[in-house]
Amino acid sequence: MSDVVKYLLIQLETELKQQQLWSITAPDDADLASTTPFCCDTLRLEQWLQFVFLPKLWRLLQNRQPLPAKVSILPYAEEAFKAQGQRLQPLLQLIQQIDSTLTVQ
Repeated sequence: MSDVVKYLLIQLETELKQQQLWSITAPDDADLASTTPFCCDTLRLEQWLQFVFLPKLWRLLQNRQPLPAKVSILPYAEEAFKAQGQRLQPLLQLIQQIDSTLTVQ
């Protein structure tokens, strides 16, 4: 499964860049320290994906630690990206794949 997850993480980074949602500048440490889900009070979803989700998953993979057994990013992503319309459909499909792959049935 780790190879599939690695592939999906690379695809997520690529899609964020293609959609011009990739930031060059990292958020402040205080913004990253939020305790709300998705750091929704301090970060946009694309920032959370780039600066929290991706690094955490890469760290888990690198250290051969267990991956999360239940992931549900899609409902929030659909709401967060609603104003973007169909343009972000490929990103939403990728997030759905990540949710499905990481959620143990």
